[in-house]
Amino acid sequence: MSEVQAAPRRRINLGFDRFSGLYVWAALIVLFALWIPDLFLQVSTLKQVLTFQAIATIVALGLIIPVAAGAFDLTIGGVVSVSVCFTAWALVNHHGVVVAVVGSILLGIAVGLLNSLVVVKFKVDSFIGTLGMSSILIAVAAMISSQSQIVLSTEGYAPFLNFARGEFLGLPYTVYYAAVIALFMWWILEYTPGGRYLYAVGGNPVAARLSGVRIGRVTMIAFVTSGAVAAFAGIALTATIGTATSIVGEGYLLPAFSAVFLGATQIRPGRVNVLGTLVAIFLLATGVSGLQLAGAPSYVTDLFNGLALIVAVSLAVRTASRRK
Repeated sequence: MSEVQAAPRRRINLGFDRFSGLYVWAALIVLFALWIPDLFLQVSTLKQVLTFQAIATIVALGLIIPVAAGAFDLTIGGVVSVSVCFTAWALVNHHGVVVAVVGSILLGIAVGLLNSLVVVKFKVDSFIGTLGMSSILIAVAAMISSQSQIVLSTEGYAPFLNFARGEFLGLPYTVYYAAVIALFMWWILEYTPGGRYLYAVGGNPVAARLSGVRIGRVTMIAFVTSGAVAAFAGIALTATIGTATSIVGEGYLLPAFSAVFLGATQIRPGRVNVLGTLVAIFLLATGVSGLQLAGAPSYVTDLFNGLALIVAVSLAVRTASRRK
């Protein structure tokens, strides 16, 4: 009589390869809590980190989509700049909030369509194509703003400014916008055919095409989504800071890529994902915030993000080679 063997138990993998970011994040929290407890262990510090990272989180979440499809979108910073400048310009010139908001979103969508045209139809590498488009967008933002700063007064534009500055449970609305977008992106990528198509195109476009996936359409949707989300981030940023300059979005490009690529080494190694990106964003934010509170110079932000991007890409390459 043969013995019936029990099915092996499925173990939850809590290994360092998937959750290293969480461990490093926890280590940073402990480090700064012991180093500068009077400054770091404050509710105001947590609120500051969440507030300052809300816009960057939105930009990074939009970037996840084209990267999942195997494409680079270097226009996200330029779209933020154009969106900020157009929104402020429309409001100052009395075109109204609807024109400012809808116009900015449409501009972001238009940039996404142009990116897909360059990449899909003209067969230009996404890195080169979007790099060129990014330069064009910087010029467009400068033209819209007339190469000067546009200021929105608190008195005249209070309802619009409240779109980002208003608070619920002590946190600005931008934090909740980022949370809603993160939840939506997570659902799209993990539980819909659209998410599977994105990963299929990004993982093996030849196999995806043979399986009937329309590569061009998926890539177009990815770029359009990224452009629209970056434009929304620009609108929220305008309401947050109340000013507009043509270079305001440039500072979001490197942090977004750092977060997305570092996030691709977390939770689901080898695949860009929302949860991993969120871990990466707040890991980087905690490190930068702690160092600044400890008295580090202002350039520590760029240094930290640059190093993180290099480490993230190195880990991603190592993970990919290990899986082959």
